[in-house]
Amino acid sequence: MPQYQVNKNYKHMKIGLFFGSFNPVHNGHLMIANYFLEFSDLEKIWFVISPQNPFKERASLLADTHRYALLNEAIGVSAKYFVSDIEFTMPKPSFTIDTLTYLQEKYPEHEFVLIMGGDNLQNFHKWKNHDKILENHAIYVYPRSETETSKFGNHSKITKIFAPKIEISSSFIRQSIKEKKDLRFYMPEKAYTYMREMHFYEKK
Repeated sequence: MPQYQVNKNYKHMKIGLFFGSFNPVHNGHLMIANYFLEFSDLEKIWFVISPQNPFKERASLLADTHRYALLNEAIGVSAKYFVSDIEFTMPKPSFTIDTLTYLQEKYPEHEFVLIMGGDNLQNFHKWKNHDKILENHAIYVYPRSETETSKFGNHSKITKIFAPKIEISSSFIRQSIKEKKDLRFYMPEKAYTYMREMHFYEKK
């Protein structure tokens, strides 16, 4: 599997950080990322793979290296998208504030914007140092519906981006693979092929 390195000589860029377990990556993830790249002022999207979400159990989580490989297969070699494994070497569970702090210190020339779904914004007040995140970073939110609200909805650092609603989930794909369904059109072709060759998610 080729390793895609970040070129530290990039000019100042506004980079969207798309955090997730990507367990597995699917077309919905890529469609959302593509929408943010084309319909906002973001210049690049980094997919940040979370080894352990503090709000989720690890039981059904595919190994970090496999999810990293699947994402790289999904995006291929692209100047606009990058897969980051930065959280693999950080303390567990991973907290967004720690990752943002690390990235901003390592790449001070860039502006990092946090991308999240409206459902995450509902629980944002529970995040570690959420006030510091808002103080130092903009947040671009894709609401699940136009009527979705939260206590942070009118914050000056939060921008709503109404991307098309996509009804695909990683949990649906995992369950369907266990049931021996053919979901080749729900995932990028190379990622799907890799997943089936490795027999991921097939055991009940």
